[in-house]
Amino acid sequence: MKNFLIAAVIILSTSIVFASNGDWGKTGHRATAEIAEGHLSDKAKKAINELLDGYGLAFVANYADDIKSDPEFRQYGPWHYVNIEPDAEEYVLEEASDRGDLVQAIRKCIEVLKDKKAPQEEKEFHLKMLVHFVGDLHQPFHTGHSGDKGGNDIQVRWFNDGSNIHRVWDSEMIDFYQMSYTELALNTKELSKKEIKTIQNGKLLDWVYESRAMAEDLYAGVENGEKLGYSYMYKHMPAVLDQLQKGGLRLAKILNDIYGEKKS
Repeated sequence: MKNFLIAAVIILSTSIVFASNGDWGKTGHRATAEIAEGHLSDKAKKAINELLDGYGLAFVANYADDIKSDPEFRQYGPWHYVNIEPDAEEYVLEEASDRGDLVQAIRKCIEVLKDKKAPQEEKEFHLKMLVHFVGDLHQPFHTGHSGDKGGNDIQVRWFNDGSNIHRVWDSEMIDFYQMSYTELALNTKELSKKEIKTIQNGKLLDWVYESRAMAEDLYAGVENGEKLGYSYMYKHMPAVLDQLQKGGLRLAKILNDIYGEKKS
């Protein structure tokens, strides 16, 4: 059985531009992974089962957050987000952070998993990271502005408690809903095969720009110091559920592309 590093989840205290407070929270990440599990090909299921020694995607969905407090893994902190400023037309790799970002992270994970010569230990590590990062991509503020640390510096009140808009989207709306990750995964939209295919279409940067556009709308809809509560949750919780579902479907697409679509 594989050894899984269990560490306290803390904010990464480095000089990086943006630090996450949970990346969908544990429940959201597990929901995305659970949704993905239900859309895997038989070949992908078999390969993943072997890599993870029988553990499911939901079990490893928060691994990338769990290792943040370990200095050995500090280099992966910037992999959780990508900043594309409002005046930038597109993501340009040559202008991206040399410490890595969410786009480079997902590409690296896919590269390692496709590499037949990569050691199994490396494949296992990058699979666990990929599960988490695809979830991060669909939390809009992980494609937010560097100046406010992806919404972490936009202070709000969540009901009567101090918070920030990033944290509201990471976990507070989901936690307030009080559903388990399996309940969240089960209570997503009924989609036709055509609708699923439409969601899964496109390339990684298409999904990044989609999330970025959503983040811009959310920035425009909140003011620093604003008190948020029931009305905000009722307005935006459907979008949270949609993003969890999109993340799961697209994660499944990536994994099926890596391991093959063939059914047994």
